[in-house]
Amino acid sequence: MGHRIFLAGGSGAIGRRLLPQLVAAGHQVTATTRQAAKAEDLRALGADPVVVDVFDATRLRAAVAAARPEIVIHQLTDLPAGLDPSRMAEAIARNARIRDEGTRNVVEAAKAAGAKRLIAQSIAWAYAPGSEPHSETDPLDSGAEGGRAVSVGGVIALEKHVLGAAPMTGIVLRYGHLYGPVTGAETAADPAVHVDAAAYAALLAVERGSQGTFNVAEPNGHVTTDKAVSELDWHAGFRLAE
Repeated sequence: MGHRIFLAGGSGAIGRRLLPQLVAAGHQVTATTRQAAKAEDLRALGADPVVVDVFDATRLRAAVAAARPEIVIHQLTDLPAGLDPSRMAEAIARNARIRDEGTRNVVEAAKAAGAKRLIAQSIAWAYAPGSEPHSETDPLDSGAEGGRAVSVGGVIALEKHVLGAAPMTGIVLRYGHLYGPVTGAETAADPAVHVDAAAYAALLAVERGSQGTFNVAEPNGHVTTDKAVSELDWHAGFRLAE
């Protein structure tokens, strides 16, 4: 049976590959974008689009309430196309703000709407230095410096907000570096994950998985993915049919 789902970040890289999967599975999806010009793209993918900025807490709360979601999926980021190195320094700070303040707004809106489950995007390369491969119980790199400190700080804040969102079930998907359609990259450094397989993990988490974190990446020496494989029945080879 399908669920009512609110997808924050429907026009992002993962959002655009996730939407067709959610719709094909019979879910009713409301998806957000910050740009009105992208609303029709979301509608074409089968979603009810809503134009809202995650930092406008009042409008976001109203949008989530109107959608009456059982499940909220947070795939919001603010990164330049192709991860353009010349723009990354500024983007890191914006992205960290989304992970902290933006996630807090998403959590509060989801709670107010009575959502039962919250699924959020994180990253699989924020672990503290130590023995590899890292499992989900290993600590994150809270002692990082420079730009990494900003990025990891945002990740730590995001995960705290999501995993502390009781009575909702909070699920954090720690994605590897994305590659594939709409990402601007044909390959990625380890830990890596194809964007379709990353989206597939979010689809599976709609119905499966207990509260907690899951590494989502192709086989590699940096992080283990046994938990995602066993609890979500996820596999790295998933691809959308084109």
